Amino acid sequence: MKKYLFCIAIFSLIFGCNSDKKDYAADESVSKEVVIADAADTSAAPKIIKTADMRFRVKDVQDTKEKLSSTIKAQGGTVAEFSINSSIQESDKVKYSTDSLKEITSYRKEGLVIAKIPSEKLDDFINTIARMAVFVDNQAMKMDDQSIAYLANKLKAQNRAEALNTINQTAKRKGNNVETSLYIKDDYVDKKIENMDIDDRVKFSTITLNFYQDNTVKTLIVGNDNLSDYKPGFFKRLGLNMLEGWKFFKEIILALSTLWMFIVLGLAVFFGIRYYLRSKKV
Repeated sequence: MKKYLFCIAIFSLIFGCNSDKKDYAADESVSKEVVIADAADTSAAPKIIKTADMRFRVKDVQDTKEKLSSTIKAQGGTVAEFSINSSIQESDKVKYSTDSLKEITSYRKEGLVIAKIPSEKLDDFINTIARMAVFVDNQAMKMDDQSIAYLANKLKAQNRAEALNTINQTAKRKGNNVETSLYIKDDYVDKKIENMDIDDRVKFSTITLNFYQDNTVKTLIVGNDNLSDYKPGFFKRLGLNMLEGWKFFKEIILALSTLWMFIVLGLAVFFGIRYYLRSKKV
């Protein structure tokens, strides 16, 4: 009987050792798969974001803006933003005629274009723009490697997906944790959107173009707003004033004519007193 028990114990020990070896081999296989998967993730294509800036002088801002739009479209890009501004440097008005002035204005025109260009065509596009310029004030390009951030977002998104799967499996037994599940889903979406944004910026480079032209002088005939210039000449004003004085004199005569009785009475009193004084001396 003891011999049988001893044989059974030895057989159980051997079977247990074989089972442990299989489990260890399975764990090692899983670990290798994880390492291989991680290596595949880390060996993904680099995510390089290119941005460029240029400032240059041109002959005509409006014409250059139109050429830029055509060139950007031909390269497969898009115009994200543009603006054209004119700033007055100096302005003056000189007399042109009695009722008009010549307005002389010196102004400076500047343009801004922000475009998205396919990254592989950015260098050719910059060279094309440089040929449009009278001369280039400055140009710069920056390369930002987002590979690590992209990989981090990808791995975090995978972790969120696994966590959601675990929550969904345990929810049937322990109840559904809605708040935790919603937070993980939102964070998963954020990581996905961040990587979509990186992919878009890697595919299309952003270039900012500032351009300007020499000061332009513009002349324009405008109405004279100085009212004193509309007065007539000296001799004409002299004649008008004399005529106006004659009218005023006639008005005085007419006013005095309404007082003729007082005038006659005054003359009578005057001559009466004079006659009285002379007769008294005699």
